[in-house]
Amino acid sequence: MADAETSPTPSAPELGQVAITVADLAAATAFYRDVLGLRFLFAAGPNLAFLQAGAVRVMLSVPQGHGAPGKNSALYFKVEQIVETHAAMVAKGAVNERAPAMAAPMPDHDLWIGFLRDPEGNLVGLMEEVRPPAER
Repeated sequence: MADAETSPTPSAPELGQVAITVADLAAATAFYRDVLGLRFLFAAGPNLAFLQAGAVRVMLSVPQGHGAPGKNSALYFKVEQIVETHAAMVAKGAVNERAPAMAAPMPDHDLWIGFLRDPEGNLVGLMEEVRPPAER
């Protein structure tokens, strides 16, 4: 792996989303919304709820595929040029989990998500909100 001081690197990505795995989505949504006071954004089907905590979005999710509630949360980092950034991080030694792809069309942008694994096997998400050309 190249020395961090000798290889050009874009600025560190901003934390954009935290995924929290829960057993009871309704109870967890009520806790984060009503007890902690986070702003409810939207639900995406019966298994996902999104809330806002300052500049960071919180995604509540029932386990999907593997893992157990409270034991497989993930950090999502906001990046620009997600396809190129993902490839550069893999080239620097990150393990590719899933190449970036459009995850959801939103009213004012397309949400792109890709995944890497850190050296311990933890899931790391990359996200980019791709705006239509007129808004960029």
